[in-house]
Amino acid sequence: MSDSQQPQMQNWNAFVEQWNEQLLEALENNMEAQAQFVESWSETVGEVSEENEISDGVEGYARAYETWMNASKQMVDRMNDSLEGEDVDVDEFRDIWLNTANEAFKDVMSTTAFARMTGETVGDVLELQQQADEASQETLRTLGFATEEGVVEIGDRLVELERRQHAVESKLDRVLEHLEDEQ
Repeated sequence: MSDSQQPQMQNWNAFVEQWNEQLLEALENNMEAQAQFVESWSETVGEVSEENEISDGVEGYARAYETWMNASKQMVDRMNDSLEGEDVDVDEFRDIWLNTANEAFKDVMSTTAFARMTGETVGDVLELQQQADEASQETLRTLGFATEEGVVEIGDRLVELERRQHAVESKLDRVLEHLEDEQ
């Protein structure tokens, strides 16, 4: 090997080594994400009380797990293709994991267990929001400021006064017309 080819070969080796390190790091990060997903889902399924929800949750988990395993196989296949000399874009690996994450979450989110837990969470948040609103209204009332309830009441009274005013104006217009007709 000539001296001029040696730096090119070293650059190529450094590039391939860096690419392999990045690929392995991405694979490791995605496997960790998968493990966290499985652990989180296992905890979620453990909290579900109704048997049909457990069954549905386990089926959703199984579909999500199968999706992740298919992605792992796809990753290995593409890595092998790359090692065999095929030009594989690094973005393709990212896309495999992003698409897999979307599919796995669809598998999980379509279960009744997930729907029940989401509903409970939304209910809890709405209850906390209502308690916070009540506390803020009480604080405003204590400090002598206008509260939402007071402003709404005043608005309702103004609307009623406006309605009555229009009724009085209509009657007054009829009285004036009648008086003009008599003249």
